Amino acid sequence: MINVLTRAATIASAALLATTGAAVGAAQASALPRTPTCHVADLDLSIGEPDGAAGSLYYPIQFTNTSTHTCALRGYPGVSVVDVRHRQIGTSAARTGEPVDTVSVQPDETVTAILRTNSRGVAAGCRQTSTYVKVYPPNSFAAVQIPYNLRVCGAFEISPVQAGD
Repeated sequence: MINVLTRAATIASAALLATTGAAVGAAQASALPRTPTCHVADLDLSIGEPDGAAGSLYYPIQFTNTSTHTCALRGYPGVSVVDVRHRQIGTSAARTGEPVDTVSVQPDETVTAILRTNSRGVAAGCRQTSTYVKVYPPNSFAAVQIPYNLRVCGAFEISPVQAGD
């Protein structure tokens, strides 16, 4: 009988501690200031100079905070290539599977996500050359169409947004 009472008291104590700890943790978390998510209106999107290596071409998609406040980006942007009539050419870029972090973007700061495709001649099945690269910033339902002639060949992948080096 003492064993049963001891176990019951231990379980009750653990439950009380867990509940109290969770309440304190929640109160502390809500007291921390939260950086708002970057919206399309906060950002200027562009594509930097491509870099090539081992049969791949890497294009930095640059997100520059043009607002007067710090905002945050977390995750993968949605990326596709579109023609002059704004019709999508093929499938959207696949995610690389890399882990994501929340990236705080100060005013006038630029962060990037890396778009990868294969060089012509390395992979079969090149798509027609795009007129625009359509980019949805992470956690956004609004896209920006960046004027850019991009020819996707074989692989078409996007990394998560990352802070600069």
